[in-house]
Amino acid sequence: MTDSLTFAADDGHVHFRDERDGRLQLAAPATARQFSRGWVMPNLSPPVCTVEQALAYRKRILRYTGDSFEPLMLLYLTGQTSPNDIEAITRAGGRVVAVKYYPAGATTGSEFGVSNIRDSKVLEAIAAMQDHDIPLCLHGETADPAVDVFDREEEFMPDFFFLRNKFSTMRIVLEHITTEDAVKAVRLMQTRHGCMRLDTAATITPQHILINRNHMLGNGINPHDYCKPIAKREKHRVAVLGAATSGEACFFLGTDSAPHAKHTKENSCGCAGCYTGLHALELYAEAFDKAGKIDMLPDFAGKFGARFYGLNAPTKKIRLERQEWIVPAALPYAYGDAGHSIVPFYAGETLHWKMVD
Repeated sequence: MTDSLTFAADDGHVHFRDERDGRLQLAAPATARQFSRGWVMPNLSPPVCTVEQALAYRKRILRYTGDSFEPLMLLYLTGQTSPNDIEAITRAGGRVVAVKYYPAGATTGSEFGVSNIRDSKVLEAIAAMQDHDIPLCLHGETADPAVDVFDREEEFMPDFFFLRNKFSTMRIVLEHITTEDAVKAVRLMQTRHGCMRLDTAATITPQHILINRNHMLGNGINPHDYCKPIAKREKHRVAVLGAATSGEACFFLGTDSAPHAKHTKENSCGCAGCYTGLHALELYAEAFDKAGKIDMLPDFAGKFGARFYGLNAPTKKIRLERQEWIVPAALPYAYGDAGHSIVPFYAGETLHWKMVD
């Protein structure tokens, strides 16, 4: 039985928020402790829409992480994103690596997002991404309020196939997948026409391989399990876990860790997002170990994402050991002028793997 693992890891999808309320100061060092690099999401308020804004945000992150961590920045795709905005990424020295699509109204910070992914101006910007070999990262849900919240990822699949077929040489990431439908779609598109280039991939979070919707709704409402995309039925959790532990290079780690204050989660209109920045690798280890696939974790966490983005493998080694510990009930931080806290995902639960410094 494997009792320890030593490897290097990247976080292919992470949220830090910003300095003004203290969340960046808490979240960025926590991620930097575990990961060599982090793909930093741009849904601030206002959003990160230009290379200049991305590089300024990157400097703010580095104040709290030091040089042992590399923030890799994304731009926010809007209806006003131009080919010139895309071309500017090529002059950013590898510090801006992709563009993120949010359906307008689908999740936190998506109010500036795209209302119609097939709009001609949006497609013009995406065509420029293909021309410059810049990956497109998709929040893969429809924002149509008439569609059941549990079906919104499945309902997005026609748009995913549309983009994948229209931009046949572009690299596309379907972010934080939650359904069997998305797993099948990524596999289908990656293997189409016998394509050998890794051009279609998906990130997978710890929450979507550890919980189903019963954990959130089955015994009273647990707002700290609420995220977007929302957790689905058990069959979908099993399918996504199967993808994560499969050894297929088109599935790799992306925590989607999102630091929301306790009082913004525990209210009548709670924020969507799970905070896993404290203990993401231990959470993944828990899920992989329960599936009997703990030895598959290093490649999922460190090799496959780097390969997809054409980067060298991460180098900062961490060590996980089989050791029981209890996830803290809350993490204090400075939020404006008042003291508040973040409740981490799995708060109060026992994990059986621990990162040792």
